[in-house]
Amino acid sequence: MRRLLIGRPLATLFAMLFLVLAMVAASQAGAQQSGDGVPPLRTPPAGNGNVYQNPNQQTPRTPVAPGALQSSAEASTPDTQVRIGDVLFLSLPGEDTFNKTFQVDRRGNLLLPEVGLVHVAGLNIAEAQAKVHDLLTRSFRDVSRFEMSLKERRLLVTVLGFARNPGPVELSGDATVQMAINMAGGLAQGAQLDRMQVRRGKEVLTFDYKKYLDTGDSSLLPKLEPLDEIFVPASPLTGNVQVDFDPHTLAAAGDAGDDRTSVKVFGEVNSTGSFAYKPDASIVEYLMRAGGVTRYAGTDAIRVVTKGKPQTFNLKDYLDTGDKKLLPQIEAGTTIFVPDKQQPGDEAGGGSWLKNAPDKVVRIIGAIKSPGRYEWNDQVSILDLIAEAGGPTDRANTSHIEILPSSTGIGTDTKAQIFDLAALVEKGGRLDQLPKLKPGWTINVPALPENNPNDSRSSWLQQPAETSIYLLGALRNPGRYAFSKNMHFLDILSAADGPAATADLENVRITHRRGGNGKPTVTKLDLAAYFNSGDDRLLPDVQPGDVIYFPDKSADWLALGKEQTVRVLGAVARPGRYKFNDSMTLLDLLAEAGGPTADSYQEKIVVVNFARGQDQAETFNLVHFAKTGNFQELPVLRAGDTVYVPNATQSDWQQFIGGVRDTVSLLSIFALLGRI
Repeated sequence: MRRLLIGRPLATLFAMLFLVLAMVAASQAGAQQSGDGVPPLRTPPAGNGNVYQNPNQQTPRTPVAPGALQSSAEASTPDTQVRIGDVLFLSLPGEDTFNKTFQVDRRGNLLLPEVGLVHVAGLNIAEAQAKVHDLLTRSFRDVSRFEMSLKERRLLVTVLGFARNPGPVELSGDATVQMAINMAGGLAQGAQLDRMQVRRGKEVLTFDYKKYLDTGDSSLLPKLEPLDEIFVPASPLTGNVQVDFDPHTLAAAGDAGDDRTSVKVFGEVNSTGSFAYKPDASIVEYLMRAGGVTRYAGTDAIRVVTKGKPQTFNLKDYLDTGDKKLLPQIEAGTTIFVPDKQQPGDEAGGGSWLKNAPDKVVRIIGAIKSPGRYEWNDQVSILDLIAEAGGPTDRANTSHIEILPSSTGIGTDTKAQIFDLAALVEKGGRLDQLPKLKPGWTINVPALPENNPNDSRSSWLQQPAETSIYLLGALRNPGRYAFSKNMHFLDILSAADGPAATADLENVRITHRRGGNGKPTVTKLDLAAYFNSGDDRLLPDVQPGDVIYFPDKSADWLALGKEQTVRVLGAVARPGRYKFNDSMTLLDLLAEAGGPTADSYQEKIVVVNFARGQDQAETFNLVHFAKTGNFQELPVLRAGDTVYVPNATQSDWQQFIGGVRDTVSLLSIFALLGRI
């Protein structure tokens, strides 16, 4: 710096000093302007309205309505009153911590650097500036140019009750109740719109938000002030217990908010409920709000009770004439009852199933969605009645629907008819071949039993024997299952969850009982061969009443005859009787028996063949076969044969060594005796 100044003329130095002072003055003047150099107030993204607002903390801000900063700006004058939520701009040249905006919190305080909390709510701008100015003099030397101005009006309110996200929200200064509710996520299901409240200290302002939504009249909404609480009550229809409810079902029960003034509509209407009273609404409008009358309604004797005085209204005459003089006067608290047309004098109703005599109806019972009594005529088929009853349930056995004739007539055939609806739907058919119905008959749609392996005794009686098939033995879920002629062998096997791990798939037995007609026959099924080949011709045809038995591989060996097994004896790991077929060899059999033991004599394995009632024996050298690998040396085995693996002590060499050992022992004894 000294090198820069040395040798400069005095005029040049004065010019440089003047330039520096001009730059400093320009920067201070720019900092005092409210529109320049002041960072804009950031609007936090809309989020959960249920965010706690710390009164001593300036950030993070409560959810702010988009566009609020531009719409809520207000001219600042010394007499402008400071409110809770206001955004003030504080200017103190030379101090970057003050040349920005500060918001008045919910307690009416400003949180200022080096000063702390300053209560300014209720003061005007001039008074607030003077108060802050006095406090700043304690920490700063020059505060003569300190200024305060209103940057923006804000509203800090709280939304409570049946809102989606109740809690504190921040709004623009001119915001309405609707904006506050939207910032809280909107109204929750079950909110009552006509008795909403704005609570301001001890004052409670009740307003009809529903009427505002209907008319758009903003004068119906109270003007919001800082710290107001907007309370959204619950509709009385939600009850006193917190449960999940269907909003459509709740709306169908009526829209009344006050039970004392609501209009009750019940009886033969489609949606009974309590409805909000409207002075200009007629009885026809309330019937329409209840979904209209049913086809069983007695429209000529509708009861209307107003202020404890009953009167009768003939809806049929009104619809025929259009005379409005026939309409009764509807007032707050009126009760409307639509009776049954068969019992117009019975307010309690007699139940719609009594409307028709037994000789004019057909009963539908069982696994049907809407069982009951249904009107019948000659043009109605069984398909029409099933459709009118809502159709079969998921557990319905549609292949065995029973049609039970009435037994009132003498000589009437009371034998039940069986109708296979499943076959009709799957394969089609002619409608003129449907069973003919008569009044008084009963249609029974049986239900399939629940195949619960833990409770197989509780439901098997529900399944008729003539439509059942029996699965026994080594199955995952053996039992009695519903079966029809349209089903396949693999279908019923899948219903039982397939064979067990120990099932003998090569010896499945099927007993064909032929429905009690003729002598039963038994067929054998090699299910393993089917799985290997995929040939459907190997699968048997089964019918209802047949018995399918899967034997267990671990069954008692006495259950198998000697002609079905091969006996393995001697020095093997697991001697015993083993099942054998023509595709197996001696090596397979030894492997199944665990192989020869360490002390076995493998050079002379004896194979005894049973041929034509005579036993023939031959020997096999397993050690030599292991060296050559010549499969032609393997002896031929058949079911009924015997394989014997001798012990090493039975070899010729071991017998010779044993004889020598005995001879040496005797000579030793004689030598000892000779010495004596």
